[in-house]
Amino acid sequence: MLSSYFTVKGYGEHEISIQRSRFIAYVNRVTTEEEAQTFIEKIKKEHWNAAHNCSAYMIGENDQIQKANDDGEPSGTAGVPMLEVLKKRQLKDTVVVVTRYFGGIKLGAGGLIRAYGSATSEGISATGVVERKLMQKYIASMDYHFLGKVENALRSSSYLIENIHYLENVQIEVYVNTGEEEAFEEFMTNLTSGQAELKQDGVTYLEVDVK
Repeated sequence: MLSSYFTVKGYGEHEISIQRSRFIAYVNRVTTEEEAQTFIEKIKKEHWNAAHNCSAYMIGENDQIQKANDDGEPSGTAGVPMLEVLKKRQLKDTVVVVTRYFGGIKLGAGGLIRAYGSATSEGISATGVVERKLMQKYIASMDYHFLGKVENALRSSSYLIENIHYLENVQIEVYVNTGEEEAFEEFMTNLTSGQAELKQDGVTYLEVDVK
């Protein structure tokens, strides 16, 4: 599993106009090629009367699935520049469809490349990008007299408090970046003079918005 990677927040759409042609970008997060194809077909059905529904997607930890489709535009002027945007922005598990309604003015190869690249880039920005970070979850149990000190220290650190349970002992659920477990355990030991009981409770991805 990757320690972190970038992807889109979810579904989004954004329209731009160039030389009277409408370019509508549809963006989504997908985890399989089948999901990507299903999304592309859905957009094609919705815009069956459009001049073109061009697409690109990149899926997998190592970007092992990469596809681009010009859907009738001159070869290499639509799908490939769309895919290049995904690569440049290092987005995994992402599919984009750009629907074009022709406005009567031909753009030429260079113009098309810029138009499809711009539509894709603006569509992604409108949708939003997140960094998914692999985190180790801990449950830290301790006596109540440590709570104020520990909570304050955690909130001003890079560790993330998920929850606090007020039981016989207080239990704090904390997320720690994978690879920082040893540092966290030392941090907690120093804060509580070794009085906190720490239990690992599985790893999961958490999402952080990318500005």
